[in-house]
Amino acid sequence: MSADASLILRKEPRAPSAVIWVAATVVGVALWLALYGQLVPFSEWVVSLLPLQRGTHLEEAVKFFVYDTPKVLMLLTLVVFAMGVVRSFFSPERTRVLLAGRREGIGNVAAAGLGIVTPFCSCSAVPLFVGFVSAGVPLGVTFSFLIAAPMVNEVALGLLFALVGWQVALTYLTFGLGVSIIAGWVIGRLHLEGWLEEWVRNVRAGAVELPADRLTVVDRIKAGLEAMRDIVGKVWLWIVAGIAAGAFIHGYVPADLLASIMGRNAWWSVPAAVVLGIPMYSNAAGIIPVVEALLGKGAAIGTVLAFMMSVIALSLPEMIILRKVLSVKLIAVFVAVVGLGILSVGFLFNAFFSQ
Repeated sequence: MSADASLILRKEPRAPSAVIWVAATVVGVALWLALYGQLVPFSEWVVSLLPLQRGTHLEEAVKFFVYDTPKVLMLLTLVVFAMGVVRSFFSPERTRVLLAGRREGIGNVAAAGLGIVTPFCSCSAVPLFVGFVSAGVPLGVTFSFLIAAPMVNEVALGLLFALVGWQVALTYLTFGLGVSIIAGWVIGRLHLEGWLEEWVRNVRAGAVELPADRLTVVDRIKAGLEAMRDIVGKVWLWIVAGIAAGAFIHGYVPADLLASIMGRNAWWSVPAAVVLGIPMYSNAAGIIPVVEALLGKGAAIGTVLAFMMSVIALSLPEMIILRKVLSVKLIAVFVAVVGLGILSVGFLFNAFFSQ
């Protein structure tokens, strides 16, 4: 055998081409969309197989858990992959420079506006929070999105408009955006990035080995896969634990108790409603029918809306999940700043719309 022939035989197999990587990614995303679209019938089928008595609190809790667990984990996977790809185009440092300083206020407004068109519950918004933080978006801007995404969206506004009128819906939009923007800006001004968990700070500080303009399509896809493997592997258990807590509360907390407290005409009803709402968990579509029922029983509108905002912006399951990425001190600051904003909304609503 000649030397040239020997070299040909020993040549390593060629790596898959960029076309194959892109095609595999497109197929993967299409499969994700197909599976995501089947979550409702799948969860109903799973629950139907379980020996549960229909119409019970236990069945409601199980339904919630069986549906939300794959939904949130799938959202986490897709969003973190996408942010990993985006991060390959813009280094964390470049992104921070773009949005920090004088641009931070604009970033808070843009992030809150983006939250309006993303009708996620609070736990679904957490994957987006992790993705933004890992991409180097300023912490305050990220918090503006985290607050607005569950609290102010087209579902909440549409239901409020249908149930209690456009004036309340418009006022809620204004105050909700105000809370999201101002709370995020305040948190950003406090410069609390050091209170993120260490692994999150490392993700933020990490840079792609090759300069962004020299990365190939395959490199960018691999960057997304690596981010997905790293981040999802760290937070999935906290996601499941948070949803389990939310499912228990969703199935067992009595609505009559809430109405009896929020129907009292006292100054402490607003802070009591906020404190009561924090351990709850629901999305906007799920909580607004409760809002209608509470208003029908005579609860003050500002008190009810403060309760609604605390349920979907400060839920206990969200805090459990955020604990994986934030220190207890940073979570306390987040709750305090957003809580003060919600209290202001409650008192102002009661003053403007009291009968």
